[in-house]
Amino acid sequence: MAEERGGSFAPRHTRRLSDKILIAFHHACDQADYEVAEDLLRILETMLTRRVVSPDSNRRRNIESLVAAHERLWMLKHPEAQER
Repeated sequence: MAEERGGSFAPRHTRRLSDKILIAFHHACDQADYEVAEDLLRILETMLTRRVVSPDSNRRRNIESLVAAHERLWMLKHPEAQER
């Protein structure tokens, strides 16, 4: 819910849903729950790659974060690749 401030409604939470999903992804990785991490990454990818009505000035940063998340998950699932 939103709370009223000065006659207008202000959002209750300031983080975007995509940011919260990315945080949850990293939390799942930290706990070695790679199945959940993959699911969260898939959801995040769907959110960031679908057609947007209004252009987002943070789109490039969001896509870079998505790529970094994919890389992190791959490295966690393939630790032998770090040894080379």
